[in-house]
Amino acid sequence: MSNCAIVGINWGDEGKGRMVDLLTEDFDVVVRFQGGGNAGHTVINELGKFALHLLPSGIFRKGVVNILGNGVAVDPQSLWSEMQDVMDKGVSLTPENFKISERASLLLPWHRDLDELEEARLKDKKYGSTKQGIAPFYSDKYQKKTILAGELFYPEELKAHLADLMEWKNLTLTKVYGAKAYTMQDLEEWIEKTCATIKPYVTDTGAFLKKAQSEGKKILFEAQLGSLRDLDYGIYPYTTSSNTTAAYAPIGSGLPSAKIEDVIGVVKAYSTCVGEGPFVCEMFGDEAEQLRKEGFEYGAKTGRPRRVGPVDIVATRYGVEVQAATAIALTKLDVLSYMDKIPVCTNYTLNGETIDYFPFPSALKYAKPVIKYFDGWKCDISSARKWEDLPKEAQEYVSFIEKEIGCPIKYVSVGPERDSIIIR
Repeated sequence: MSNCAIVGINWGDEGKGRMVDLLTEDFDVVVRFQGGGNAGHTVINELGKFALHLLPSGIFRKGVVNILGNGVAVDPQSLWSEMQDVMDKGVSLTPENFKISERASLLLPWHRDLDELEEARLKDKKYGSTKQGIAPFYSDKYQKKTILAGELFYPEELKAHLADLMEWKNLTLTKVYGAKAYTMQDLEEWIEKTCATIKPYVTDTGAFLKKAQSEGKKILFEAQLGSLRDLDYGIYPYTTSSNTTAAYAPIGSGLPSAKIEDVIGVVKAYSTCVGEGPFVCEMFGDEAEQLRKEGFEYGAKTGRPRRVGPVDIVATRYGVEVQAATAIALTKLDVLSYMDKIPVCTNYTLNGETIDYFPFPSALKYAKPVIKYFDGWKCDISSARKWEDLPKEAQEYVSFIEKEIGCPIKYVSVGPERDSIIIR
């Protein structure tokens, strides 16, 4: 496999982390190219269970170099806490196998404050933010009001830059929200206590990636969240504040010359959604609660119960197109084993018509799901390792999804462990 991006097809939480962990055996470098600590990738392997938020999911493979690219919102405090957690469990993290782009912007202390203050102001019109400071961070980045990680090596210029930013940001904190202002003492403590922990890992990752490319190394690009949370193509404004698409990977990774030949889109065998916004196929009541419990559908970052529903063919087909996916990994098929009849959202009805296209965001609240039911297999499939090991009903379910979304399903996950996978 050549250069490859692993991306989410739906609302996020599809199981990208377990796929990155599986496939890094065939790669030399793994790069996170966007997003921040506002979502999680859950990985289960011989070392234990991990909920990663900023660290690339390739950190568990010896010999693989892991990079946070310039498109990532690097939160020094959260990142160091996460690094300590995995190192305490026996994972080696050194400047040789983990690198942070010097061109990545740092999430500043007030970004998290502003996220919470704005969600509180919005009240019942809130976006469902994880309150990790991501939207204020990206807003500031595009206003050129952030600090680059490489500035940590220029202390005098850094302090002067921060003083200018603090003067500007305190106007918003105090005048708009009536919140407490920051002082230079606050920021100096942040530099000395927090930023100092990640400084040894900050380097020119662009030069490293260019060299890796010239040497024919294989690079895996890891995305956060999914197509429907993309800032430009998602269910705006209930999106994240970055581009979650494979097309952004060369830019956000720091290797704009990268050619990505393979795009593996990850789709859950049913639908889940954390946060606010339209979710056409959503289940409610006891039916939803049982699916949530069977799949343990609670946010890796927030612990919030995920909204759940049947697999949504309309949304998934759209996600495949947005990502230009060349293959699909279908995860958590085993979770559906308890169902007598398995629902699938095949179409939407909108304005009295049955449609098969994904509508403009403003129209989604008027769309209703069209549900088709498939026979369940009612048996444990977690030990299946070949396509032929699956019951006929499970094969029919997977084949229907594959045909309807127009993209081959190459991987079928039947459990969270690294080897609980069928490769077709």
